[in-house]
Amino acid sequence: MKAHLVRLVPNSMKPALKKLYYFPLDLFDRLKNPNSMIPPRSMTFVGSGDFEKIGTEFKEYFIELANLQPNSRVLDVGCGIGRMAIPLTGYLSQEGEYFGFDIVIKGIEWCRNRISSKFSNFTFQHSDVYNKYYNPKGNVLARDFRFPSEDAYFDFVFLTSVFTHMLPMDLENYLSEISRTLKPGGKCLITFFILNDESQALLQSGLSTLAFSHEIEGCLTVNKKIPEDAVAYQEAFVLALFKKYGLEIDQPIHYGSWCGRDSFLTYQDLVIATKTG
Repeated sequence: MKAHLVRLVPNSMKPALKKLYYFPLDLFDRLKNPNSMIPPRSMTFVGSGDFEKIGTEFKEYFIELANLQPNSRVLDVGCGIGRMAIPLTGYLSQEGEYFGFDIVIKGIEWCRNRISSKFSNFTFQHSDVYNKYYNPKGNVLARDFRFPSEDAYFDFVFLTSVFTHMLPMDLENYLSEISRTLKPGGKCLITFFILNDESQALLQSGLSTLAFSHEIEGCLTVNKKIPEDAVAYQEAFVLALFKKYGLEIDQPIHYGSWCGRDSFLTYQDLVIATKTG
């Protein structure tokens, strides 16, 4: 029903439709727990799936695969509306520090009101970076954007569903900024759609959940008009770029289910790397 309704209305009306569709559930949630940090379903813009479950899932990856410690300084690039931040409020100690920024201002406002008001070591900042899909009126190009942080400050930097919506020049600038802001020995965890022999064979067989069929600027996208809708990169390109910026990939890469794999860790491909110098 939801998918059918979405197809029938113009883009300008879709936010109102989403709010109407989720109104009964949002009302129930608000009455049950008016002070919850979990945003209303109608406000969520960070992808499908169970909001709380995915956040908890990735918290475990941060700890088990990237050695996140309770006293770590953490940077969440593209923090959205707090899906990853909320579970970290129960893990990071007062000696730890979380900083998140995002290009969607309503997510930042929600996080400030519902998370920072309870946890003083959690900070959120709006960055007005242009993205044709998420922030078409942004004033700063991602390829020119400097992260709001000093050099070598963070122990851990992560990006979930960010590089899957960025074009090559923008992605490269962000990766250089990740390297700049990471301490030597610090780690990053980044999700991708990675193209290799296996994923491309599955794409060609029609098993993939995403049809990457348009080549733009050396990457593949599902949407020629709005390339940032979903973007995939060749594995060789990813490996070379990490090496260029002094980020040594912790093997193995944890490949995802997006392309139709039978064996996977999570939906997107997961790359973890350590800053070498």
